[in-house]
Amino acid sequence: QVQLVESGGGLVQAGRSLRLSCAASGNIGGIGAMSWYRQAPGKQREMVASITSGGSTNYGDSVKGRFTISRDNAKNTVYLQMNSLRPEDTAVYYCNSWIRELQFTYIREYWGSGTLVTVSS
Repeated sequence: QVQLVESGGGLVQAGRSLRLSCAASGNIGGIGAMSWYRQAPGKQREMVASITSGGSTNYGDSVKGRFTISRDNAKNTVYLQMNSLRPEDTAVYYCNSWIRELQFTYIREYWGSGTLVTVSS
């Protein structure tokens, strides 16, 4: 069973930094794009950052210049470095990845269960 497990969330004061990690495990044959999404109470889920297997990145407008996504393919892990955090960044952050399992030829989308980031003013 393929799993995505996030870590690194917590309570932080505005202006501080956090680094989220998401590790994929299981019978993995390959990993394509990996992304971070977030959802705040009363809000739609939004894309925060994404990174392709080749390292190309994309960011949501609200986090450009503050957040950085990266990946370590040897560890099947994607990271989100969050700097200059604001109260509006408070949300549950979800890891997302397209993964091919070893025994299959197709890829499908997987989601982690989320990690809560709370930014106090």
